[in-house]
Amino acid sequence: MNRDVIITCAVTGAGDTVGRSPHVPVTPAQIASDAIAAARAGAAVVHIHVRDPETGSPSRAVELYRETVTLIKDSGVDVVLNLTAGMGGDLVIDAEDPLKPVGGTDLVNALERLPHVEELLPDICTLDCGSLNFGEGNQLYISTPDMLRTGAKRVQELGVKPELEIFDTGQLWFANVMVEEGLIDAPALFQLCMGIPYGAPADPGVLAAEVNLLPEGANFASFAIGRDQLPWVAQSVLAGGHARVGLEDNLYLSRGVKATNEQLTERAVDIVQNLGASVATPDRAREILGLKERAGA
Repeated sequence: MNRDVIITCAVTGAGDTVGRSPHVPVTPAQIASDAIAAARAGAAVVHIHVRDPETGSPSRAVELYRETVTLIKDSGVDVVLNLTAGMGGDLVIDAEDPLKPVGGTDLVNALERLPHVEELLPDICTLDCGSLNFGEGNQLYISTPDMLRTGAKRVQELGVKPELEIFDTGQLWFANVMVEEGLIDAPALFQLCMGIPYGAPADPGVLAAEVNLLPEGANFASFAIGRDQLPWVAQSVLAGGHARVGLEDNLYLSRGVKATNEQLTERAVDIVQNLGASVATPDRAREILGLKERAGA
């Protein structure tokens, strides 16, 4: 069991959730406001995606990240910033003509997924450690070994901590290869993502197997989506890890009750403390994760 728990709040994500809850933040001001509220509620880390303010669709626009990050920093609230670098990996194919990408495709190379990281130098950015059949239909997430090596090397040069997003065991295998190759600085940080179709199921046995495959000295968090999100806070802590909640992964506080990011964070804090563990402050999270200090931070 982990008794010094970092809580991350993933505030909006890239899923088609905007029309399903009035609480999903869309504009930079809304995303920043939710991140600040989650930090005040006990999240040491906030995980940030951005969306097109007009449509609510996921976006890679650097100016939206810039505005969001500026608003969070200007608030004076201390929180560790974790920006996604997973956007630009979506491929939707035509079933009759698989070489023809169709609507919903947003596929760019490894370095084109990083301009906001290059400019803003967050504490952490994500690396999605493999390709995946993403749910039903013909959508795939594409992240090849060569793409990942290129991205990991550039993130390492920038001094940003990569959060290695693991959606299945083969991805963990390859992430460990990058650690062995020196592309990931110690202590490595893993996020074990459970229950996303069709990756690793939200099963305690699968989590235990993945934890057993982590390299020595690594830090990890794990999360599960939907109704498994809040119970999984306890599951992850009991397995020795940290926890993630937020509207990216779950829209409900309880059956039929739509949640806010602040409420989900508060509930995670309660779960951690009821297990007899402590909730890490941002400074403690920086110490645990080995984050680099930045001039002017």
